[in-house]
Amino acid sequence: MATIEPTPGRGFLPGARPFTVDDLFKFPDDGNRYELFNGSLVVSPAPTPRHQRIIYRLQRILDDAAPAELEPLSTVNVRPSDKDFYIPDLVVVPKAVSDSVRLMFAPRDLLLVVEVVSPTTGVHDRTAKVAAYAAAGIPFYWRVEPDEGPSLYVYELQGDSYRGPVAYKPGALAILSWPYPVSFDPADLIGG
Repeated sequence: MATIEPTPGRGFLPGARPFTVDDLFKFPDDGNRYELFNGSLVVSPAPTPRHQRIIYRLQRILDDAAPAELEPLSTVNVRPSDKDFYIPDLVVVPKAVSDSVRLMFAPRDLLLVVEVVSPTTGVHDRTAKVAAYAAAGIPFYWRVEPDEGPSLYVYELQGDSYRGPVAYKPGALAILSWPYPVSFDPADLIGG
């Protein structure tokens, strides 16, 4: 039986600590993004317009370059375990997989995960998510830092941890080969 736990500044949320993915389905639809890291709840507000613009533009760039069997999708549900639940800003998946997923992707379905750093997610995007996505076996992780012009940081999985990151600064062309060939100037994610 689920209990109701007080959350500082949020009132009461259904479930008990450590939270599970099943507890999340009982949470209110209040516009916040709820994620779990080993049962610990992480709450983020809806993304800002600039954040959304970066996601949209990167998704268009990836979509234009994508082979027919792959597609980029934004804000999908990823469930590595019963105590871990992530909502990456952008992923690339095989279309055959996305056509069959009803609610949640497994980490094995993801070829690339992208996070756009915001003031409320920066620590998680730079540390916790790097470790979590590597542990989940996701081949590539891209981190976009809007306040750096923006800059793109590319991590490649080697064994059970990421190598890198390789940094691509605004004004320089990022030429990438995974999950398929694509090139762009990170500055185009905000301007142009």
